[in-house]
Amino acid sequence: MEIALERVSHRYGATEALSDISLAIPAGEILCVVGPSGCGKSTLLRLIGGLERPEAGEISLIGAPPENCLNPLTYIFQDFALLPWRTVEGNVELALEHHGMTRARRAGIVAGVLERTRLTEFAGALPRQISGGMKQRVAIARALAVNPAVMLMDEPLSALDSQTRELLMDDLVALWTRQPFTAVYVTHNLAEAVRLGHRIVVLSRRPGRVREVVEIDAPLDARGPGDGALEAVQARLWTLMREEAMEADREIVDG
Repeated sequence: MEIALERVSHRYGATEALSDISLAIPAGEILCVVGPSGCGKSTLLRLIGGLERPEAGEISLIGAPPENCLNPLTYIFQDFALLPWRTVEGNVELALEHHGMTRARRAGIVAGVLERTRLTEFAGALPRQISGGMKQRVAIARALAVNPAVMLMDEPLSALDSQTRELLMDDLVALWTRQPFTAVYVTHNLAEAVRLGHRIVVLSRRPGRVREVVEIDAPLDARGPGDGALEAVQARLWTLMREEAMEADREIVDG
């Protein structure tokens, strides 16, 4: 499915969070959203996901969802959101339990997504028994279980160390290469943005406006650490953001 945003604006009381956002996100694209702290990145994701209604403008999902789609939109959060008393398998199955399917069908779907996310051998483990990176793989597997049209990812790797983050980025690329999905990926990490984004939207300081959209032509599976072209894009993104990021940081400290 495609996502279209037409002149979307939103505020919280007297605070204007987003102003006049227009974007088209084609099916199968990962769109990364970056910008200074407080610029409305997570608000934008909430609006796309229907958790809030925009004060002005329109957000549309265009086209039919994929076959066997159970949830058109699904979230992956920073904090994993796993139930500690349920196993890896049980946490993934949770997303399927209210869809009226047989236990055998649920088991088949869970087995498939555990295999795709390289979690099969950990199916019986509890969250306390696995690493942070593995926990985020479980969250990704749970999202994939409902075969969503769009994945909304709110800083999903920010709680992880740099080494684990690199491994998870490789995993996401492998998943997308195997079966392309549409995603909106919010991050503060510019290295993540240039590694995972087909396009990168740079928002301005609050109220967030589209300052620039940067497109990266290199295939996802051809990118990696030490890529000079990607480092140049990352430097350009930082140049676009640097002054406003410093202003936002001073505002937060002063507050």
